[in-house]
Amino acid sequence: MFDDFLRKKALKVTRERTALFDEIFSTHRHFDAEDLVIRMRDRGTKVSRATIYRTLELLHGCGLVGRVRLNEEKYRYERLRKGEHHDHLVCSSCGKVIEFVDAAIEKRQEAVCKEYEFLATSHSHQISGVCSGCRKAAGKTPGRVPGAA
Repeated sequence: MFDDFLRKKALKVTRERTALFDEIFSTHRHFDAEDLVIRMRDRGTKVSRATIYRTLELLHGCGLVGRVRLNEEKYRYERLRKGEHHDHLVCSSCGKVIEFVDAAIEKRQEAVCKEYEFLATSHSHQISGVCSGCRKAAGKTPGRVPGAA
């Protein structure tokens, strides 16, 4: 699928892009571009930072890689598999990403689309906040964070 996407865009299927694809799809965990730089170096594969960023954008563009915004300038990525869907809780303190599936949220989204006669083709649901580990480290009790919506 990625090779076809590249060819349709008149882009080359390079050794570096193939190595990045293989690395990303070898595991299911969230990562950022710097994690990928380290993983590629640890494997002895030379890939420039610029190639990693460009390839992540291409993979995101063709729907094979999802991304979660951590802050204004940083994303965490994950491989996507057809038919899989989940949403995210993102810790704004440590960057931890927690995946969850909630049938009630999915049904409500469908109802909203139906109410507005809207045909959804995709969606992304992300809740930002502070994880329990960061709250414990800061001496705060579990529960709702003051000032959170």
